[in-house]
Amino acid sequence: MNDLTMKSFIAEPLQRNKVEFWAATTIFVFALFSLITADSPNEHLFRDAGYDFQHYENYFWPQLLRYSLLYLSFLLLNFRVLPGFIAKQKVWLHVFITLLTFVVLSLFIGIFDTYTKGYLFSRFETEDETYSQIFQISFSHTLWLFLMFGFYSAIKFTGLYLLSNSMVIQSKYRMVTRDALTAFVFWMVSVFLLLIMDVGEEITVVWAVFSLSALLLYCISFYTLIPKSLKTKKPLRSYILRTLLVLALAFLPIAFVVMTVVYHEDSSFGISFFNTLFQLAVTVPVTWVLFKRHTKGNEEVYVLKKELGRSNANLDFLRSQINPHFLFNALNTLYGTALQENSERTAQGIQMLGDMMRFMLHENHQPRILLSREVEYMRNYIDLQLLRTSTSPDIVIEARIEDVLAERYIAPMLLIPFVENAFKHGISLKEKSWIRISLHTDQSKLYFDVYNSRHPKLEQDPEKDQSGIGLSNVKQRLDLLYPGKKELIIRETPEEFFVHLTLDL
Repeated sequence: MNDLTMKSFIAEPLQRNKVEFWAATTIFVFALFSLITADSPNEHLFRDAGYDFQHYENYFWPQLLRYSLLYLSFLLLNFRVLPGFIAKQKVWLHVFITLLTFVVLSLFIGIFDTYTKGYLFSRFETEDETYSQIFQISFSHTLWLFLMFGFYSAIKFTGLYLLSNSMVIQSKYRMVTRDALTAFVFWMVSVFLLLIMDVGEEITVVWAVFSLSALLLYCISFYTLIPKSLKTKKPLRSYILRTLLVLALAFLPIAFVVMTVVYHEDSSFGISFFNTLFQLAVTVPVTWVLFKRHTKGNEEVYVLKKELGRSNANLDFLRSQINPHFLFNALNTLYGTALQENSERTAQGIQMLGDMMRFMLHENHQPRILLSREVEYMRNYIDLQLLRTSTSPDIVIEARIEDVLAERYIAPMLLIPFVENAFKHGISLKEKSWIRISLHTDQSKLYFDVYNSRHPKLEQDPEKDQSGIGLSNVKQRLDLLYPGKKELIIRETPEEFFVHLTLDL
């Protein structure tokens, strides 16, 4: 159960009620299944007492009614009476319902036992003595069931309170983390189940002492003993000595606590002694290993965050380098067009530039955009460049760009640098020039090709020895955003420059 699911479970009573209802129903169904498939454990007692045993009369029907009555009583107390007590609504009515449920349950369990424990009639002189014994046991058993229900309710609401306030508790007590609180709730539930199943006093006490001691020692070691030991020259030895001191100081208190339950001095000191050995052999080394892994994990997370921050900063820097480059090219184009033509073409160019600027302002900073929007931006750029070159017969520009129908996504500004590079280096107003651009998609694959002519730069050209930042930046972005999902081929000859990009979207 992740953190969000746990918080939702704590915050929504309806969700908790559903979980409890289906858990109780599942237990009830398994009880019925065992009733159908198993034989009565009291059959031999009837035979030994000289009574005839009838399976349905002396076992099946009484047990079926008992299980059904217990199931309905749990639903009544857990979902109607207990919420009323907590909300302090109609308290006396709920007290009356509780007492009535106790009396009815005790009486009916006693009645059912007169059938399932009919062999007891041979052990007493009169029937009245037998009935008295059976109903005394039924009332005692019902009282025990009510005490177990109270214990269950206390565990449930204590656990919910601790988990829902884990952040506040941890702010005051650093070692009381959410994981520690969850483990403590698990410990309470496990002890409760051992009591319900009646596995034996010694097993329950041993489990309760060993598991709770391990939990406390883990928290103390993780947040106090190990951090202090790491400051010494020999941290492992220092840690072991510190835990030995803690266990030695806890030996007598644990023994006295156990003595209040088992009422046997030798057993109490024996349990405390073996608990010390168990903590030394298991909890101490396991905590050390977990702390080391936790420290290593934190270091790896720190390095990853640092690298991620550096990559994001680098990516933002690359975008900031690319954007002004396109704008200056577009403005130069519009300036040349305004000198050559009338205002109609200039207005058309300005509209295209507005669309491009809108794209860069609103969509360029998103991690992913629709491929159709990237293609639309590229077409605007090409059309804008055609305004400048359409009057030159020696310049041939071919663009075969398929419409993207499927909702495919791509990182913005990945394709346009190749087109911009082709126009920047492949067009000459004095020499024969060409540019061929093609783009098509096949399922999740993108295929993009750009050809352009090359021309020797003039000696007075200030960018003669500059390769530009567009292609180097887009290569870095491809490596950052599509590792292992791209194929980029760049070839050049004295007359032609060729780019091929295959991208797995």
